[in-house]
Amino acid sequence: MKIDGKHFRSIWRMPTGEVQIIDQRWLPHDLRIVTLATRQDFADAIREMWVRGAPLIGATAAYGMAVQMAADPSDDALRETWEILHETRPTAINLKWALDEMTRVLAPLSAGDRAAAAFARADEICEEDVETNRQIGLNGLEIIREIARRKGGGRVNVLTHCNAGWPATVDWGTATSPIYHAVEDGIDVHVFVDETRPRNQGAQLTSWELNSHGVSHDLIVDNAGGHLMQHGEVDLVIVGTDRTTARGDVCNKIGTYLKALAAKANGVPFYVALPSPTIDWTVSDGVKEIPIEERGGEEVTHVQGRDPEGRIISVQISPDGTPARNPAFDVTPAELVTGLITERGVCPATEEGLAAMFPDLKGR
Repeated sequence: MKIDGKHFRSIWRMPTGEVQIIDQRWLPHDLRIVTLATRQDFADAIREMWVRGAPLIGATAAYGMAVQMAADPSDDALRETWEILHETRPTAINLKWALDEMTRVLAPLSAGDRAAAAFARADEICEEDVETNRQIGLNGLEIIREIARRKGGGRVNVLTHCNAGWPATVDWGTATSPIYHAVEDGIDVHVFVDETRPRNQGAQLTSWELNSHGVSHDLIVDNAGGHLMQHGEVDLVIVGTDRTTARGDVCNKIGTYLKALAAKANGVPFYVALPSPTIDWTVSDGVKEIPIEERGGEEVTHVQGRDPEGRIISVQISPDGTPARNPAFDVTPAELVTGLITERGVCPATEEGLAAMFPDLKGR
């Protein structure tokens, strides 16, 4: 996608071989490009959320393994790198998927062949992610087209939560991809952007990327979504996912569950944009089985922003001594999900629906 008319991806490899990322901690106020040169750089980038979003975390981990193979292609380094990168973020399944895929490719090879093969597979994972998200967009476009048709060409209002845009993937995004395709198709689309406390990925990232592309949008506080649905101002909700169970439960940024409940109560379709690497076929009951990351309380007690002098600062909003809980994700049960928008089409959020859509992947 584009920033000020220039095409960017969220992670890329320079012609000289260095892996670079957009350090998303400073967006939207400062565009900082960072080179990740060591295994620890990649671990820090994932853990400290220089990069975030399940697909991008997976792609970053793949390059992290490749960089380590260039430094030390031994069996010990391969195993240690899997363990070090895997423990950085426990909820998003794409991380484990990418590390397992890299290990599958690299383990049978001799040490001398591993670095080149690792970079080649990491490059492929990135390209596959871009195409997956493009296809998700085309499939989701049909849903938006149908709503626009029913409204006689009137504006289609979409509500999002968190950032499932191109900064959360290599390119296109998941939940935003149908929106971008709809805009390109000439459909009048307006997006209500949840701020998404505590890290404000909606306010800071989704608003930034939609603004960069000229997509009509309003930033709203997280608690405004239900009100807008009650008053008929939301035609559909599209969110992303960090892990989806075999029966269609969806684990996504904290607050997603509440949006699904509000959508159900008001008859608003609730869709989840779902790249297949996000499916965890080993898990059935998302509420009981998916580990929910608990992050530091300072993300709740403090807010980052830009002061009148243009400096990016963090300010405390709670009293001294007040403790904070910070679960980063929640699980939306499958019965609250209208449908899953995948790269292969739209399917019901059921075990049968997912199995029929991905018969070649179920059981892996």
